[in-house]
Amino acid sequence: MSLDDFVVRALLGGIGVAILCAPLGCLVVWQRMAYFGAALSHAALLGVVLGLFFHLNLQLAILLVSLAVSMLLALTRKRGLLSSDTVLGILAHGSLALGLVLLSILPGVRLDLLAYLFGDILAITRVDILWIYLGGLGAYLALAKIWRPLLSLIIQRDLALVDGVNERRTRAVFLLLLSLVVAVSMQVVGILLIVSLLIIPAASARYFARSPEVMAALATLFGMLAVSGGLGMSLLLDTPTGPSMVVVGAALFALVAAVASLRRL
Repeated sequence: MSLDDFVVRALLGGIGVAILCAPLGCLVVWQRMAYFGAALSHAALLGVVLGLFFHLNLQLAILLVSLAVSMLLALTRKRGLLSSDTVLGILAHGSLALGLVLLSILPGVRLDLLAYLFGDILAITRVDILWIYLGGLGAYLALAKIWRPLLSLIIQRDLALVDGVNERRTRAVFLLLLSLVVAVSMQVVGILLIVSLLIIPAASARYFARSPEVMAALATLFGMLAVSGGLGMSLLLDTPTGPSMVVVGAALFALVAAVASLRRL
């Protein structure tokens, strides 16, 4: 099979997203930020609608909207008027609802909503694959710079600040990378399922990881297994591809959790 085969393109794109999501998913799990990932994925629909209306690149529009949501969260957190989960709930559902409202009233905007909500990996193009891998390379280079400082902030914030870690800059780069993941992952698993590819492989890896780096490597492996298994399940059973990937990932998590429980016994 060649790169012109849609199955090969789908597999390459899905594996690229799994590799990109794995280490960031570990950081999300460690910081208990799963709801933040969900908020960004919900806001992605608003980015799609605005991108179509203003004739912008969709990934760029999603990235800009995700960054705006991140900044709003940071501002409201700083003021301390509401708890983070309350603010995230407002931002997640508010941005999703606004995107749906604008979609219904903006003239000339037509959108296959199901494809964006649940993904259409079988329609992925060479340009999409290039965007995923180039974006992933840039994300990994940036992540390498903040990996240790961010781990220090997560494990022992006060000690990290004494050691000179710039908390504001480090967390800002992390939020930028998370927004980038949402932008490049949208077509693979869809807006509503992106957070699953971030969280489930990292949660599976946590049972056996002895260090942060091992956990990131295991999360990458579980993510790739979920993508390839979900794609195979979709082709064999004619099921939706994005949800099939999440189902396989969840099944792997259940298996890993069962094995870990047996080992403890």
